[in-house]
Amino acid sequence: MRLRALKAAFPKTLPVMAGYLFLAVGFGVLLRKSGLGAAWALLMSTGIYAGAMQYVTIDLFLSGAAPLESALMTLMVNARHLFYSISMSEKYRNTGWMKPYLALALTDETYALLAADEVPEGVDSRWYYFFVSLLNHGYWVIGSVLGSQLGQMLPFDLAGIEFAMTALFVVIFVEHWQKKAARIPALVGFVASVLCLILFGPGGFTLLAMPAICGVLLLLRGRLALGQ
Repeated sequence: MRLRALKAAFPKTLPVMAGYLFLAVGFGVLLRKSGLGAAWALLMSTGIYAGAMQYVTIDLFLSGAAPLESALMTLMVNARHLFYSISMSEKYRNTGWMKPYLALALTDETYALLAADEVPEGVDSRWYYFFVSLLNHGYWVIGSVLGSQLGQMLPFDLAGIEFAMTALFVVIFVEHWQKKAARIPALVGFVASVLCLILFGPGGFTLLAMPAICGVLLLLRGRLALGQ
């Protein structure tokens, strides 16, 4: 039963592997450039396992951020996972000892696979959820450690590698902008972030921009629901 679940899960995770390895290698390289080695890459990717937040964590480490600031930043960046967990609670109801790990491993991509995809016929749903989560997690850990090792061996200047995650979000923004229904949330996020950056500077604008964006989107939820 476990082998059948693994065989069913693996093909579903291949698109995630392609993206995770690329982003995780970038994280590992940046971590090495910041003076933190492969052990840190392994520890952070195993225990934190949150792509954007791991990039942010490097800056928090290097700037000596206070625990409260780090906790608030983590909450703001990963708040969406609270809603992921709520929507997956029924599917994870009878997963037993797997449930804590499934909660840890519920990333954007894993949620997309498990929330939208039905479990193949004849496959135990618990093990299917587990292996999809574990495989995706494994791709991220492997990519991070590999990136850390590459960062030590690459002979050229790595200046600018920290822009990798920013570039990803720019691509996501452009993709949203191309869809008419998603333009208002994209514009709200952009304008709120720019205003907070101007008013409060680069040191702490994120903590203020995130609740501002959420507040405006809540006010506009009726219009957004109508697709206007």
